Amino acid sequence: MAYGTRKEAGVLSAHALSRRRLMTIGAAGAVIAASPLCSGAARAQARVNPEPIDERRFKQLVDEAHARFASVTDGKNADYIPYLAGVPSQLFGIVIVTPEGKVIEAGDTNYAFAIESVAKVFTLALVMSESGPDVVKNKLGANGTGLPFNSVIALELHKGNPLSPLVNAGAMATVSLVKGSSADERWQKISKNMDDFADAELPLNKDVFKSESDTNQHNRAIAYLLESAKFMYSDPMEACDVYTRECSVAVTPRNLAIMAGTLANGGVNPVSGKRLLERAYVPKILAEMAVEGLYDTSGTWQYDVGLPAKSGVGGGIMAVFPGNWAIAAFSPPLDEAGNSVRAQLAIAWIADQLKANIYAN
Repeated sequence: MAYGTRKEAGVLSAHALSRRRLMTIGAAGAVIAASPLCSGAARAQARVNPEPIDERRFKQLVDEAHARFASVTDGKNADYIPYLAGVPSQLFGIVIVTPEGKVIEAGDTNYAFAIESVAKVFTLALVMSESGPDVVKNKLGANGTGLPFNSVIALELHKGNPLSPLVNAGAMATVSLVKGSSADERWQKISKNMDDFADAELPLNKDVFKSESDTNQHNRAIAYLLESAKFMYSDPMEACDVYTRECSVAVTPRNLAIMAGTLANGGVNPVSGKRLLERAYVPKILAEMAVEGLYDTSGTWQYDVGLPAKSGVGGGIMAVFPGNWAIAAFSPPLDEAGNSVRAQLAIAWIADQLKANIYAN
């Protein structure tokens, strides 16, 4: 993306995980669906009220999830961005944030990694705040493409319409809609917005930015296709460059959980207490995440786990249990769809234990 074998505590073995993934294209859904945590009995049990927020219970679960899945060796780092290929693959961190701003964590939660596609959610929130949900729906879209996140074919099939702000084409169009007279002004607004969601100053990783800028010819082509179809609202190369910058921002799992926690908390940052997004806009952001948040396996994730989520090829995934809590997990090895293997397993298992599924009643 641009600019941006021992038993695992009785859940599943790395060997079984690998074997099951070979049986199904779209590995994220296969991995999670094959796990006992997504069995019919577990799903039926989940259709009750979620557990009340209990910091000690959360700590127990993040610790156990880390222990269960740290030994999973499936997946591999993204290698089409040279910097990401070199991130240590054993890194693994999990963080839950409550509406009161409590942070519960386990593992490598202070390691700063490239936010990558997760940044799309927050620039989308910025554009929605500036221009409203109708502009987002009409100029960016709210539907899945049914094709990979960087697909040119998807643009051709839909006459240049990006369909979703959470694929690369739609994300660059989103950047172009940020109000500003220059690329620098748009970048400053995007950067400040992400800082506010994280309640921290998030640095630009210049090494990631260079690595991505040197290899983002595909996204440049997409940007020109958007312009030719009149779905680009600023200079296409400026939009591509700013998009590359936003994806190169460095976040820790702790930062990412607080950012997700702002969405879980109705648009109010649970740590700073600042309102960053109108409450009425939050469901629309979460709907976009449900539709296209985990690339080609977004539907399978909703079917099996039932939480709006967004992943990035840097290895991070955030998920939101609206009105309750948010979780972020990070581990660099990815499945075939571009989603962190360990992060998916950890979030899915914790969500199941806490009966967190927005479709259950």
